[in-house]
Amino acid sequence: MRLVLASTSPRRRDLLARLGVEPARVADPAIDETPLPGELPRAHALRLAEAKARAVERAPDEIVLAGDTVIALGRRVLGKAENEPELRGMLGLLSGRRHHCLTAVCVVDASGKARTRLSDTIVAFKPLNGAEIDAYVASGEGLGKAGGYAIQGRAEAFVRFLSGSHSGVIGLPLFETRALLAAAGMPLG
Repeated sequence: MRLVLASTSPRRRDLLARLGVEPARVADPAIDETPLPGELPRAHALRLAEAKARAVERAPDEIVLAGDTVIALGRRVLGKAENEPELRGMLGLLSGRRHHCLTAVCVVDASGKARTRLSDTIVAFKPLNGAEIDAYVASGEGLGKAGGYAIQGRAEAFVRFLSGSHSGVIGLPLFETRALLAAAGMPLG
């Protein structure tokens, strides 16, 4: 069995290595990640993970793994911060508040059957002052990241509480991923 990682995220590849898994190849799923009208955050994350897994061509001896991370503030999906004003706005929204980091994982096995799991982690940020937001925005670390932050970097210092999967907040919940790969017939140590 060969694994195809349907993600160009170096973090997902690093997290897979923690399971002792090296993808045979990496593919960019290149899908539209815009939420559908009225789509709730959980459904959005699950839909995108499966869409990414299905968007990648799979040979008969390959398993495809894809994931999607969504930051949910109530029913609102905070996407990826594409520029500094968006990043600043997202940090302001998260300041002093709890939010959900939803990471969906989808594995399509050799027969074409898709299995998905969702990791829901509650994260609470400390109240951020203007200087902290300015410094984080200047670092550029949050650009292109769901919710405008990378917990594996400087933003970890903003987290006053976390309940759930730390690896899920980074982008690939290892417990759920391992279970899905095992169910798909991937040999794991």
